[in-house]
Amino acid sequence: MEPWITAVCQSIAEVTGQAFRPTGRTGTGGGSISQGFTLTGADGRRFFVKKNQVQRRAMFEAEAAGLEALARCAALRIPRAFAVVDHDDACFLVLEHLDLGGPPNAAALGHGVAALHAITGPQFGLDHDNFIGSTPQPNTPHRDWTAFYRDQRLAVQRRLAEAQGAGSGLLDAVARLETGLAAFFTDHHPRPSLLHGDLWSGNWGFLSDGVPTLFDPAVYYGDPEADLAMMELFGHPGPTFFAAYAEHHPLDAGYPVRRDLYNLYHLLNHFNLFGGGYASQVERMARRLLAELD
Repeated sequence: MEPWITAVCQSIAEVTGQAFRPTGRTGTGGGSISQGFTLTGADGRRFFVKKNQVQRRAMFEAEAAGLEALARCAALRIPRAFAVVDHDDACFLVLEHLDLGGPPNAAALGHGVAALHAITGPQFGLDHDNFIGSTPQPNTPHRDWTAFYRDQRLAVQRRLAEAQGAGSGLLDAVARLETGLAAFFTDHHPRPSLLHGDLWSGNWGFLSDGVPTLFDPAVYYGDPEADLAMMELFGHPGPTFFAAYAEHHPLDAGYPVRRDLYNLYHLLNHFNLFGGGYASQVERMARRLLAELD
């Protein structure tokens, strides 16, 4: 048995109170950030393990805290985080294994995300910072949503983009949006709702009985529309999802415009992480939003 597997199994035994003896390891393929493995035990239990460099421990700790926060929503099945384990120069996040690939149930997902957004906090942000992908995400609490989104979302990503060598057209357009941001919220005053924070189509799924599950969070308290917007950025949950969601939280007429405003944050982050063609996409979206201010 590889030494890191021994270390992970020891942590599982300490947390669960049951010895865990793996009989198999299956690689699930790596994402753009971490590698993933499934460990299967002699007793049939399975655990999903994510691996990264030990320097990324804070990222795994934030993910575990995010899953714990999401688990407050009983309408969604959230995997449990068991442990963060260091071994040599690597770090491992041990998660409950869930069997995904069940039949899509867009209505259940809509009701579940609405239930998540019904969980509210006293301020926007969070009591700790976390990550969006592998990018640090500041969450200093603030009572004003416009100021929070300007200072801790758009401005942070714009400064990162400048450090990455983004062109002046992109940077100027985003900076102008920050200056005029309040105009997008003259008739929209969101409540501080618990958000998944990174809710693209790769971060939700369904169990065999159709129960929806969310994972890989970047949680904070914010405008519910920010989650809905990202659900349409890389994939789409479909009209049945939105109909079910609207039974609890009807969508505001200004959502289609703010959808682009919220997705600008994620596109900026993708430029900062991956570069390439995201620059032109960011600039086009920023200029389209600026046209709304004219």
